[in-house]
Amino acid sequence: MSNEQLTMNKVDCVAIVSGGMDSVTLLHHLVKNEGRRPAVITFIYGQKHDKEISLAQWHAELLNCPDTVALDLRGLRPLFAASALVNANTPIPDITEVQGDSQPATYVPNRNMIFLALAAAYAETHGVTDIFYGAQAHDMYGYWDTTPQFLQSLNQVYGLNRQTPVQIKAPFINYTKTDVLRAGLALAVDYGTTWSCYEGESLACGRCPTCAERLAAFAAVGIPDPLPYQEHEKSGA
Repeated sequence: MSNEQLTMNKVDCVAIVSGGMDSVTLLHHLVKNEGRRPAVITFIYGQKHDKEISLAQWHAELLNCPDTVALDLRGLRPLFAASALVNANTPIPDITEVQGDSQPATYVPNRNMIFLALAAAYAETHGVTDIFYGAQAHDMYGYWDTTPQFLQSLNQVYGLNRQTPVQIKAPFINYTKTDVLRAGLALAVDYGTTWSCYEGESLACGRCPTCAERLAAFAAVGIPDPLPYQEHEKSGA
């Protein structure tokens, strides 16, 4: 048996891990609470905040995940150019600009559908049926491809597979960011080794939607966020 086959036999699910709070917490939950052995997949798609990728790989290594791949999709960047996360000419909005918005400028067109389709192929290659991603219930804005309705509909499609009917699972889909944080703290997740800020700078901005959610969650549990912030821009704490 080849080394590749030996590695694949150790895997029992696939987890999409970006390096942010939600997906890193999910990975720790799968390994520590459920005893799973996930193959970890992360995506390089031209995002401004690409420092998250190395953190995803760091956590996969920390948890001894048997198979990890960072899939380079930068060739698809023109498909995602409508998003502020990808387009260099489109500024990242502040949280005040997206509150209550069901599809803000930070939405990446069809990203989760594409990522989950590739993760499904990865799962079939490994001969496993469970795919996990870190969808959560956004408190201040929303995306259609992180909703329970999206998850249910997609699983109806994947259930048509005649040999390996993979299923997408999102254990945190009804969790707020605070719920995710509490779960991660109970698992001793080091949130100083995660990255959330959309701006892609050396310090987190404290103003973008994901920074605001993150800071509000830490404030709700009464502890400081270990990430370094641009203090003069920091909000939500």
